[in-house]
Amino acid sequence: MINKITCNNGLRIVSEHIPHVRSVAVGIWVQAGSRYELPEENGLTHFIEHMLFKGTKKRTAKQIAEEFDRIGGNINAFTSKENTCYYAKVLDHHATHAVEILADMFFHSLFDPIEIDKERQVVLEEINMVEDTPDDIVHEYLWREMFGNDPLGAPILGTEETLNTFTKETILTYMEKHYIPKNVVISVAGNIPDGFLTYIEELFGDFTDNSVQKITDFTTPNLKPIYTENSRETEQAHICLAYPGLSVKADNIYSLVILNNILGGSMSSRLFQEIREDKGLAYSIYSYHSSYEDMGVLAIYGGTSRNQLNELKSSINDTIQTIIDKGFTETEITNAKEQLKGNLLLGLESTNARMSRNGKNELLYGKHRSLDEVSETIDEVTLQSVMDLAKEIFSHEPAISIIMPKDADQS
Repeated sequence: MINKITCNNGLRIVSEHIPHVRSVAVGIWVQAGSRYELPEENGLTHFIEHMLFKGTKKRTAKQIAEEFDRIGGNINAFTSKENTCYYAKVLDHHATHAVEILADMFFHSLFDPIEIDKERQVVLEEINMVEDTPDDIVHEYLWREMFGNDPLGAPILGTEETLNTFTKETILTYMEKHYIPKNVVISVAGNIPDGFLTYIEELFGDFTDNSVQKITDFTTPNLKPIYTENSRETEQAHICLAYPGLSVKADNIYSLVILNNILGGSMSSRLFQEIREDKGLAYSIYSYHSSYEDMGVLAIYGGTSRNQLNELKSSINDTIQTIIDKGFTETEITNAKEQLKGNLLLGLESTNARMSRNGKNELLYGKHRSLDEVSETIDEVTLQSVMDLAKEIFSHEPAISIIMPKDADQS
């Protein structure tokens, strides 16, 4: 059972007590992601995530790491397009110590200019690492071109140009605007000690909204059916296609999840079986959906040798056309439902996964559904609903991004 506390300042605490485990996972979820950035702020949300680990008034960066090592716990963070999360997983009797460190980082980070300069270089190396990974960067190129100047198309990591402008002042200004109580959810899952939630309330009770700037609501961009091609020093050609998907809040979101599963989300999927197993055209071939608050994307990725790229493109198109013309079978729908429910249940066997699910649900929906309710919704998906959605999605021209090996014959 998931419980919710709304503090006087508007901050929410959601908790799920799991008495048969020995761990506790705690996450501070902030409704601040790269999508909320101004053009000159691109990458700032992610940079702040890094800087919260670089020392507080009480602890150096090394001491933060050492304290978690000493208690056998893990601490980490991530930034997405729409939110940021700082989280830790520890043994239950170390939970109080872990959340005190998280709160110290959240409220008392120094943002020392020397550390900012050092971390700027670290993030630049992270950007370079992505640039050196063609099966990663092909997706970034696609998002950038199909969303144009919209923040949704900008890289989460930012660019070298924007990184060089970040200072303590720009960090504090951004945090004052976005890191406010109503944008924050504390999610806790595991064998929660007595008094632990009260302690969290005390730690975050003085958190107030001092912002003077209004947060600008993001706009909903249209997916542009662009074609972009880049050449790099790589052995393979990489292709990514994107079609309009669904918002994470869409009523028929599970029809999309099942469509993606059958298309390219599993080893038994159409793309995997037809392109890898039957034709041997690619080692890596898959589809995925990225769903945001107001819209989404259904994408397909494949990597192959330069002389097989045209055949790979044709095979992907043939797979899609077969779906439009002949549809799916009831067996495929049933198998996809069972796999989806299995993945859901197996994926929630860790306290980290439970904490993450509850935190995201609170930020997105402000409510929580039981696993039985979700399973019932999955079972309600029909062959017709999946086919109707497939025909709607694939009626659009896709956006396409290709990375070709340098000096390859391009056609």
